[in-house]
Amino acid sequence: MDIKDQLFQLFEVSDAQADLILSKFRQETFEKNTLLATEGKLCGRLSFIEDGIFRVFKLTESREVTQWMGGKGYFVTDLSSFFFGNPANYSIEALTPAAVWTLDKQAYLEVQQEIPDWNILEKRFIAKCFMVLESRVFDFIARSAEERYIRYFEQHKSLFNQVPLQYIASVLGMSPETLSRIRNKLAN
Repeated sequence: MDIKDQLFQLFEVSDAQADLILSKFRQETFEKNTLLATEGKLCGRLSFIEDGIFRVFKLTESREVTQWMGGKGYFVTDLSSFFFGNPANYSIEALTPAAVWTLDKQAYLEVQQEIPDWNILEKRFIAKCFMVLESRVFDFIARSAEERYIRYFEQHKSLFNQVPLQYIASVLGMSPETLSRIRNKLAN
């Protein structure tokens, strides 16, 4: 899925609005293991992943927690930092060489000024982000570790051959050992 298709799907914009928004993006590339955002610093960019895989993670006192991973066709940012100017809660790392299309905060504000009904379009986008979050919270409340693994595998098969399994375990809220036991059980 390309960026224009995602703009249509997530923001429900017209063709002219999509072209205007696209004119504000700039392309960036990242080498493997480089950061798009750093926890504690301002994240002033909203990026569309054209190629590669990113993970969103946080260092706690006792461990590193991967909150999200995604690749081509996803947007990535630290929402609190981008929208409200707070220090980023998370770091965002390229797990592979990657290419993104980035809309910086100033360009985003220009879009707000140039598209009269942007607040409605933006609300739809944020509501869709919230729906994903609701689903994830439900999974943690109502599904077993095995059910979470199966669901995540069905939705993100390509990640399993490209990223360390410890990151997948972290996203799923389990130890690498638990993930390994589940994988072994399902393989038999």
